[in-house]
Amino acid sequence: MAHMCRQLTGSAASCAGWVGVIVATATNDWVRTCDYTVTTCVRMDELGSRGLWAECVISPALYHCVALNQILTLPAYIQTSRALMICACLLGLPAMLLVLMSMPCVRLQNDTSAVKLRRGRVGGVLFILMAVCSIISTVWFPIGVHQSEGLMSFGFSLYAGWVGAALCLLGGSMILCCHGNDIRTPSRENSFYYSRQRGTATPMDPPANHAKSAIV
Repeated sequence: MAHMCRQLTGSAASCAGWVGVIVATATNDWVRTCDYTVTTCVRMDELGSRGLWAECVISPALYHCVALNQILTLPAYIQTSRALMICACLLGLPAMLLVLMSMPCVRLQNDTSAVKLRRGRVGGVLFILMAVCSIISTVWFPIGVHQSEGLMSFGFSLYAGWVGAALCLLGGSMILCCHGNDIRTPSRENSFYYSRQRGTATPMDPPANHAKSAIV
């Protein structure tokens, strides 16, 4: 029961982290650039918001964004962050499917415990890989903006990426811990059965001998 609870908790945390990574990738409020205080910049229409896909200007009556379509002229940190976040979002789908199919309550045709074990391990590794991609992107992007723009503050998209990466890392680690021990069913080879008639433990490989020993 405890094993099942840990697996469900890890799966739920990883799923929530995946949603956070998708939100961070789709929105453009990663960092906010301003030469003065936030209130002053809003009044002067100089508060800028930058994300992976657009640069925006925030004011009380206007929220205008310009798409970053010039791929070849974009800085390296934007292109790399885009690629890492897209990879993280795409890795979430197979990772979630593998973890769900490794649940004890899910049974497929010709499914064994060893196959479920491998699915769970691969799913946990994919979630951890998602977290690594998200952490690199969400750390590198603000550093690149700070070097080019100067003063800035973090936006909610960046916080969503950090929380999502942390949940994916936590959930993937819990899933790997749940599938860390390879529990295998004992084989009939090198098995011993006790016979009351003989009083000694003797190896009996065939199932028929085991049935006879149990009757005697």
